[in-house]
Amino acid sequence: MNRTSQPFFTGAHGAVPPAYEVLKEEHEVAVLGAPQSQAPVTTTVINIRSETAVPDHIVWSLFNTIFMNCCCLGFVAFAYSVKSRDRKMIGDIIGAQSYASTAKCLNICALVLGLLLIIILIIIVSTGSLMILQALSELIQNHGGH
Repeated sequence: MNRTSQPFFTGAHGAVPPAYEVLKEEHEVAVLGAPQSQAPVTTTVINIRSETAVPDHIVWSLFNTIFMNCCCLGFVAFAYSVKSRDRKMIGDIIGAQSYASTAKCLNICALVLGLLLIIILIIIVSTGSLMILQALSELIQNHGGH
């Protein structure tokens, strides 16, 4: 008698088999009769959870929200990371992966744009200060030589 048991999770413990399995076993005993041997019949139900690690990127999103929040991409990535964590907590692995993927893409965009803006700002400040120093140098030379 081959039976396949699918996992049934109730609450935080997840070790309680569903009630219909017990009723099905009682029905089988009633239909088939009592066991021929006097040894007690035991059944074992093994519940296997598939613990797929779904990174929610919440720390990265928080960093981008605080430091690299270009066009609010860091904040939106943080919102998707929280949604991913919520989906993971209720057991929706596919939904959690979807939100995590979106959060990852938004984090990459926020990080790249933030770094580009920092590099551009450094270039503008450095060239601007060089131009100011050059203008002051010419002003001093022209004014001093007059």
